[in-house]
Amino acid sequence: MKNKTQILVTGATGKTGAFVVEQLIERGYRVRAMARRHDERSQRLENLGAEIVLGDFLDLASMRNAVKDINRVYFCYPPQGDQLVEATSIIAVAAKDEGVEAIVNMSQISVRQYAPSALTRHHWLSENILDWAEIGAVHIRPSYFAENLYMFNSQSIAQEGKIYLPYGDERHSPVAAEDIARVIVGILVDPASHVGQRYLITGDRNRTIAEIAEVFTQVLGRPVEYVDLPIETWGQVLAEKAGLPEFLVSHLKAVAQDHKDGVFSMQTDVVERIGGQAPQSLETFIENHRALFTTEAVLAAV
Repeated sequence: MKNKTQILVTGATGKTGAFVVEQLIERGYRVRAMARRHDERSQRLENLGAEIVLGDFLDLASMRNAVKDINRVYFCYPPQGDQLVEATSIIAVAAKDEGVEAIVNMSQISVRQYAPSALTRHHWLSENILDWAEIGAVHIRPSYFAENLYMFNSQSIAQEGKIYLPYGDERHSPVAAEDIARVIVGILVDPASHVGQRYLITGDRNRTIAEIAEVFTQVLGRPVEYVDLPIETWGQVLAEKAGLPEFLVSHLKAVAQDHKDGVFSMQTDVVERIGGQAPQSLETFIENHRALFTTEAVLAAV
């Protein structure tokens, strides 16, 4: 018999959200997936068995509709703008009024009240708002997503054999969205023992970017090297070539400095302990996404 608990997954078409929906449905849970619009990604989730609801994080009536008859929530607000605190307040009110028993909140591993990044400070405020709402908040704080490796560097790796980043010689342990989703699902299906916790989530091993480049070299069978960019230069690339908004560029620059300062250098067992299996290795992640690091894939995307 299927479990009767109904779970709302916000950001359901995003990196972690889609995996969370899939994994919950595989376990027999009733899932409501919140998206901004109907498109191929939301249709895919509907085909899997999810109920699709269109929602706006910044509209209280919309969020009340999204959480109606919901027991548990995965809250993941996109990082593009400076409205996280407002969005958190809105979902806290809606969830409190609906009697939601648990909410898993996507935060950051670098979160702290006096962080140089406004977004990182907003995440700290967001955690506190959800705690004060007394709706069973659990905060997850992932390291850098492994997906960032192709989001920022697929073209340069494919065409030049180079990783351009401003992260210096310090380490982090990249973690795949699928593995983060395992932790989220592990909490959502049995939240009682996790309420009030803050979990730092990492991948399989702490590495410098130069060491990550060596893994690319081994897996792809061709040289890949790390080029350490000045943070300001990288910011200009993000703004002028990638077209990212200033708020996000400022955040990514501050996070780069955090990396240089060793804020991200840590290793935890959370994926295996709560998610039920060890995180995939960096070698496996690169192999599984090998096509994204080829010249052919870059040309096809142009």
